[in-house]
Amino acid sequence: MLLALLVSACVSTPPDTYDPQREHHRPDGFVNRYGPAGGHSLSDIAKWRWQAWRADRPAPPSRFRDGYGGFEVVRPDVAAILAEPRDSATWIGHATVWLRVGGINILTDPHFGERASPFSWLGPVRRVPLPISLDELPHVDAVVISHNHPDSLDEQTVRALRDQDGGAPLFFVPLGLRPWFEERGIDSVQAMDWWDTRSAFDLRFTFVPAQHWSARGLFDRNQSLWGGWVIAGDRRKVYFAGDSGYSRDLAEIGARFGGFDLALLPVGAYEPRWFMQDHHLNPEEAVLVHQDVHARQSVGIHWGTFELGDEPLDQPIGDLAAALAKHAIDPARFVLLRHGETFWLNP
Repeated sequence: MLLALLVSACVSTPPDTYDPQREHHRPDGFVNRYGPAGGHSLSDIAKWRWQAWRADRPAPPSRFRDGYGGFEVVRPDVAAILAEPRDSATWIGHATVWLRVGGINILTDPHFGERASPFSWLGPVRRVPLPISLDELPHVDAVVISHNHPDSLDEQTVRALRDQDGGAPLFFVPLGLRPWFEERGIDSVQAMDWWDTRSAFDLRFTFVPAQHWSARGLFDRNQSLWGGWVIAGDRRKVYFAGDSGYSRDLAEIGARFGGFDLALLPVGAYEPRWFMQDHHLNPEEAVLVHQDVHARQSVGIHWGTFELGDEPLDQPIGDLAAALAKHAIDPARFVLLRHGETFWLNP
């Protein structure tokens, strides 16, 4: 994310997806509906990194001061997951979840690389081992991408999915990202605007708003859209929030869809608040989103894997528990999984 932040102040060129009838479209890119347009000034980035360096942040996880890698990793039982008729969500790490919905294999923001960066030698490194490799998963039918930051759109993983046995999955991506995929030889792409819906595999995929931003190269700030995804079948609705700050968008999503069986909500990379609050939820705000979208169950994502904020990797554990207690919510309704752990949805 830091590399994207550093280029976000550069001049942009108008996207070919501009639609003057849509409120979040502008001639020079996309904007949030209820918050800042997205990105940070170079002075704010410098201030954040200077403060973090002075304070020696982020600190190692509080329970593992002698080193990293202390989080428990669970190896998914692929055969059992495939044999089980119940739908499931297996947390691979960060924002990557293997969803089984109606027998369809879906990955959210798939990242199986070693760094949350476009470079192999620079950027946040994976602090917890992968619980499973990509080639150990069954054929992936569909992928949903929330936005183009390197921790959510990993080129190495995308290329591996393109070349998987049985053919590339169907990629559902934000408006403006189709050319990036086509340049890499992938044409099984559905590029969508907010509230657009496409049907595939007897499921409906709807791209929904989030309060965030995009940038990947030197001159593409907010040239592609960002958002979350709703995956719905006849008897199941799952919400993947992607990255977002807290905004009115979330309550609107809950109102439109009438609630969800499962919500995958980001709970990490939230400190310092003066820098992160517009575009990243903290655990208490994630609890508010759990309520806003009327989720029966929520699972926390976007934490514990890459150091993208100033808080220790394990701080969301305590902060989420405190927020659930404060709002009198049963902790069984909003859980944090171990890397590789599977959450089973009720029939």
